[in-house]
Amino acid sequence: MLANFKNVESLDGLDRLFTQSYERPVVLLKHSTTCGISSGVYRVVQNIAADVNVVVIQTHRDISNAIAARTGLRHESPQAIVLRDGRPVYHASHYDIEAEHIEEKLNG
Repeated sequence: MLANFKNVESLDGLDRLFTQSYERPVVLLKHSTTCGISSGVYRVVQNIAADVNVVVIQTHRDISNAIAARTGLRHESPQAIVLRDGRPVYHASHYDIEAEHIEEKLNG
């Protein structure tokens, strides 16, 4: 099964994801539409059998900045984050992003 990609397009939408993380883990992916590395990571992440919430940094830098502020994680792109109880339990960037590691945090 392939990932169900959902674009995060508002700060309210981001707030809902943080709230959802208290019920189940939430995957965030900061994605650049102009970066070859980000395109490769997008293909890797599509193998996760879960919702993947995508923040396109070219159009939603405010959301990306809010993620950094709320999690304490320095902005990177591409960057994958798994939230649980409003906190990051996994984060990686660039070639360190692996579908298996994300799935471990979703199922663990």
